[in-house]
Amino acid sequence: MSARAGGAVPGGGRPLIITEDPLLLDDLLRLCAAAGAEPHVHHAVPEQSGAGGDRGGGGFGRGSGADCSSGVGGVGGVGVGGVGWESAPLVLVGDDAARRVGGAPRRDGVLLVGRDLDDPRVWQRAVEIGAEEVLRLPDAESRLVDRIADVVEGAGRPALAVGVIGGSGGAGASTLACALALRAARAGQRTILIDGDPLGGGMDVLLGGESAEGLRWPDFAASRGRVGAGALEESLPELHALRVLSWDRGDRVVVPPAAMRSVVAAARRRGGVVVVDLPRRVDEAVAEVLAQLDLVLMVVPGELRSVAAAGRVAAGVRMVARDVRVVVRGRCPDGLDAEAVARLLGAPLAGEVPVEVGLPGRVAEGEPPGTRGTLARFCDGFWQRVLGPAQGVPA
Repeated sequence: MSARAGGAVPGGGRPLIITEDPLLLDDLLRLCAAAGAEPHVHHAVPEQSGAGGDRGGGGFGRGSGADCSSGVGGVGGVGVGGVGWESAPLVLVGDDAARRVGGAPRRDGVLLVGRDLDDPRVWQRAVEIGAEEVLRLPDAESRLVDRIADVVEGAGRPALAVGVIGGSGGAGASTLACALALRAARAGQRTILIDGDPLGGGMDVLLGGESAEGLRWPDFAASRGRVGAGALEESLPELHALRVLSWDRGDRVVVPPAAMRSVVAAARRRGGVVVVDLPRRVDEAVAEVLAQLDLVLMVVPGELRSVAAAGRVAAGVRMVARDVRVVVRGRCPDGLDAEAVARLLGAPLAGEVPVEVGLPGRVAEGEPPGTRGTLARFCDGFWQRVLGPAQGVPA
């Protein structure tokens, strides 16, 4: 597994629309507005490189803040506001205009959009223009808003998302999740720590920030659809160079699955690292989180009773998660070692974490887990393996 850098897309975050269909244009402008984008619009297909003029179809004169032109610039050149076929971060081609851009240079980020669900030639036209997707309205409106919003937010590759779950009670999963997030942030990664366990006492408490200003899970319980990545990050408490989404001290212990899905997706959208502390019970909301994780670390104390309990937890997690690995905590008794624990659970061994005798006392005094000691060294080694040697924490 290698590092994921979340680079911004070029073109200033403004998509290019190419269509002569006034009804389709109205739909696309509406969806751009919903995503917070002000598109550039070519009502006629841009001329080939440097050839000005109009190849047909005048401007429709739509508003909504969009830049509108009729055949200005070139397919490979520059259009209104310095954005053309090659420089726009996203190009939305109406199926009415597909044949006329067939000779344009191939590029990423081209979507063919239309409303005729029964047109058998649409896939041929998509191949001819090198479209990544064919989106038919109104069914694909949500998908299209997401793609446009990614452009507005400068979304690149998603964050590496790691979940941590206890194989048994008191395994130390929350402590490990907190330490992993802290060490990732100290390695210079954009880091968000998400508390997915409403009964765990609060990750903000572990970090000494229970009174820090910012939103908590109950504030997002009514979220539907897409949550803005930038708005989410800026709204969360910042503790020790990372952002933390935790629970408040109130009575709410349930977040609807749709809200959980939207919030975790937003946290991942700007790249870096997302660490999620997971409860041992896999309900519908937890399943939404597991489906978005690249890797789940199951923390298992090195004794037989804990291994037996972890087997039941692992069975539920594997139904959704694509990669589950075992972290053995503490010394195993004679006849049982870390490799044997992993074999019993049918999962790869991610490593061993020794019990750190002085850690509980330091945490009680306000020192976050992972600040120093064997736990910090384990986390640094973990991130070096999954993110690459260049991401290690300086001594």
